[in-house]
Amino acid sequence: MRDLFDFADELGPTKIIHVYEPSAGLRGILVVDNVARGPSIGGLRMAPDVSCQECVRLARAMTLKNAAADLPHGGGKSVIYGDPKMPRREKERKIRAMASALRNVDEYIFGPDMGTDEECMAWVRDEIGRAVGLPCEVGGIPLDEIGATGWGVFHSTELALEYLDLELEGARVAVQGFGAVGRHAARFLSERGAVLVGAADSCGAVFDPQGLDVGALIDIKGTGKSVVDYAGGRKLDREAIIDVECDIWIPAARPDVIDEGNVGRLKTKLVVQGANIPITAGAEKILSERGILSVPDFIANAGGVICAANEYRGASRSETFDAIEEKVRKNTREVLDAVYEDGKLPREAAFEMAVGRLKRCMGYRRWSLFSSAPGFL
Repeated sequence: MRDLFDFADELGPTKIIHVYEPSAGLRGILVVDNVARGPSIGGLRMAPDVSCQECVRLARAMTLKNAAADLPHGGGKSVIYGDPKMPRREKERKIRAMASALRNVDEYIFGPDMGTDEECMAWVRDEIGRAVGLPCEVGGIPLDEIGATGWGVFHSTELALEYLDLELEGARVAVQGFGAVGRHAARFLSERGAVLVGAADSCGAVFDPQGLDVGALIDIKGTGKSVVDYAGGRKLDREAIIDVECDIWIPAARPDVIDEGNVGRLKTKLVVQGANIPITAGAEKILSERGILSVPDFIANAGGVICAANEYRGASRSETFDAIEEKVRKNTREVLDAVYEDGKLPREAAFEMAVGRLKRCMGYRRWSLFSSAPGFL
């Protein structure tokens, strides 16, 4: 296992906090990566198999995402070990305990993530008054409910198709992870004429080359069931979604679902990363060598954090959707121009853009004077 210091560099992380609260059965971690642009925003993730390394990597992804989107926020992430489907009272107790333990870490703003939602953020806000992605009843813009991240994924996809000379009308789409991000991305794409041919969640996958009914799948998921409960199509193992032939493949689930071992199974022309860090660096290089365009996560899926930042400053829902469209399309174009004009890998181009913006902000910070001083440790 890699030492945590292997993940540290000139950008961060600035703070790693382990949280233990036996009375609530809580074990959690907070990583604040970089706050040069402002207080960090990042989701609270709940899963049985989260880890400190994963939290560190996700916090860095948020730093890059916020910088790429030109938001006045840095990157952070928090995780709680546990099954998100645990009884509601137990889940509330853990989340409230996590918020309370981090009450004084004012450089971190909670948001929803995998395993948490708007209601969870309402609990956090009630405890410490510092959360985004809140229910509309308490003045929030419920980003998962309205599909803010999926809205950004849609616009990134539509723009990327221009570079492949493909039309969205009739394009075949497969979504791995038909949850808060994936289902809305599928909805927005299908409304513009794309055809969803495959969808997967944690229980399995469903495939139909003639097209799946996106509305029916969303209704099924809304009842707590799986995509495999869909009446039509062919049922597959959840990993088989990688093998579905399509024009657009959208990973919207866990990190590292595509690696050097399975990337060769993808039969697509475009990958738009709806999840955070869903593809390893080695696999991304292989995609490029195969002529498959891949839009990096912190470019394509920035809609959620743009929504969160807009909510934090009191913007309206319509202003937020306009901002997501503008920022995601602008950044996707800038990155893909560098890919096709300068021969860069997509992640390389995206990283250079985000880090360039971040370092300019770091240069204004007081501690930048010390970090470059001779002999400073």
